[in-house]
Amino acid sequence: MSETHEQFDAVIIGSGFGGSINALRLAQAGKSVLVLERGRRYKPGEFPRDVRDVNSIFWRYPKRPESRGLYDMRFLSGIATVVASGVGGGSLVYANIHIRPDSIVFEDPRWPRELNRQSLDPYYDKVAAMLEVAPIPPEINLVKRNIYRDAAAKAGRQVFDPDMAVRWKGATEHGREPCRMVAECEFGCQYGAKNSLDFNYLAQAESLGAVIRPGCLVSSIEPADKAYRVTYKDLATGNSAKVMGARVVMAAGTLGTNEILLRCRDVLRTLPNLSSRLGYGYSGNGDFLGSIQNSRANLHPWEGPDVTSVIRYFDSQPGFTMAAPTFNRKVMEVLASLGQGSGKLLRPLSPLLWPLMNSLMPWAFKKGFLSHPSRLPARNAGDPARMTNLFAIGRDNANGRIVLKGDRLDIKWKYERENRELVAKMKAAMQQMGDIYGGTFAPLISWSIFRRIITVHSLGGCHLSDTPGTGVVSPRGEVHGYPGMFVSDGSVIPTAIGFHPVMTISAVAERIAEAVVSSI
Repeated sequence: MSETHEQFDAVIIGSGFGGSINALRLAQAGKSVLVLERGRRYKPGEFPRDVRDVNSIFWRYPKRPESRGLYDMRFLSGIATVVASGVGGGSLVYANIHIRPDSIVFEDPRWPRELNRQSLDPYYDKVAAMLEVAPIPPEINLVKRNIYRDAAAKAGRQVFDPDMAVRWKGATEHGREPCRMVAECEFGCQYGAKNSLDFNYLAQAESLGAVIRPGCLVSSIEPADKAYRVTYKDLATGNSAKVMGARVVMAAGTLGTNEILLRCRDVLRTLPNLSSRLGYGYSGNGDFLGSIQNSRANLHPWEGPDVTSVIRYFDSQPGFTMAAPTFNRKVMEVLASLGQGSGKLLRPLSPLLWPLMNSLMPWAFKKGFLSHPSRLPARNAGDPARMTNLFAIGRDNANGRIVLKGDRLDIKWKYERENRELVAKMKAAMQQMGDIYGGTFAPLISWSIFRRIITVHSLGGCHLSDTPGTGVVSPRGEVHGYPGMFVSDGSVIPTAIGFHPVMTISAVAERIAEAVVSSI
C-alpha cells in the first residue's frame, strides 16, 4: 500500500517576500496553500533585545539545535552574509526601503529581454500599494536626515528620501502603533509600525485559508505522480513529515533555495536534471559598510528610522547608492566605543581568523563584549551622538559561486580582486562624506582586516534565463526541466542591482505568482 501524504495545490518553501506574495495570490485564486517556514512567529514586543541570549539572536541550527534565532550570519570563504529567520523572512529586519532601480540595471544582457523597468512597473505598483510605501513625511524634522542631505548637496550629489514600508501616523490598532522613531527597524519593530509581511500578504493569505507552519525545515523535494513530494523536519518535535504539492514554489531566500536545490541535485539526486548553472552568478549587491566618527555636529542618530535618505552615484559605472543607517542609543554607544581600527596588525593572520568568525561572533555576544560600550582605548572612538554608519550598495560583477562542501553551504568568490574599481569608488565617496562631516572615516573592520564584505542582500544562483544553459528558471520563474516547480526569491535575480533590492525581488515575485496561478 502506498504511503499517503497531505496534498495541496501549492507548497511554498519560505515566507519572505517571494513566498508571501505567492501565498496570497494563490489563496486569492482559491487554491489550497501550505507555507513551510523554518523560523518562528514574532509579534510586536517579542523580538530579541538581550544580545547575550545568542540562541534567540542567532540561527545556528543544525550545528546547535537549540540556536534558532532571528539572524542567520555566516562567514563563508568569499563573503559574509546575514539573512533573517522567521515568519515574514527578511521583512522582519530590513530597513523598510523600497526603490525602483534605474532602467540601466536591466540593460545588462544577463537579464531576460522581456524583463525591464517598463515591464516590471505594474508589479512595482502592486507591491507599493500592498505595503503602503511612502517617504518620511516632510513635516517630521530629523537632524540626521538634514545633515546627510546637506552633505550630499555639498558633494554635488542627488539625494532623495525613498519610499518606506512604515506606518508613520494613525491610531494604535491590533497591537500596532505608528513609528516611534527609535531607530530599531533592523532589529524587529517592537511597536508594529513596520509593514512587514506578516501584517499584509501573509495575514490576508491566512484569512483566505492558506496554512503557515513555522519551525519546519525542508530537506528535500522530489517529483511524484505529476506533483512534488516535499520532506521537512518539525524542529519542535524532531519528527519528519512529507507533503504533496501540485506546484512547489521555492522561496527560502538566496542561500536557502540554492542549498536545497544543490542538495537535491548533487547529494540526494532527487532533482538530477537541474541546470548546470545552479549556484553560479551569486551577488552581494555590492554591500560595503563604513563609519564616520567624531563629526562636528550632534547627529541625533537614534532619532528616526534607521535610514532616512539615499544618495545616487550612478553617473558612471559601476554605479552605486549610499545611505547612512544609524540605530538606537545603546547600539550606537557600543559601536562608537569600538572605534575605527586599521586592521594592519591582524591582516597577516586573516586567513586563520576568518573561518573562526562563525564561532567568535556568537561567543563575543554571549560574553557581553557587545552588550555594553567597551572600556578599552580604541582608535577614533568618540561621542556616539557624533557617529553615523555609511552603507553603499553597488553593482558588483555577480561572479560568486554557491557550492556545497559536504553538508555545508559555501560561497567562492575573489571579491576584492574582481570588484576593485567599485570598492575604490565607494571608499572615495565615503571619505568625501567623512570630510564634509568633519569627522574620521574608516571601512568596516571586516574589510580592513579580511578584505571581505558583509552583505545583507544576497542575490543570484538560480537566475532567470531563456535557456538552461544560461540559468536555472525561465523568465516566468519555472524551473527548467521541472514543470510545476518555481523559484521566487532573490536567487532568481541575475545581476547586482545597486539599489536596495527588495522592491525588485517583490515585483519579480508578483510576476512569477501570476505564472504559478495560471499554471494550475
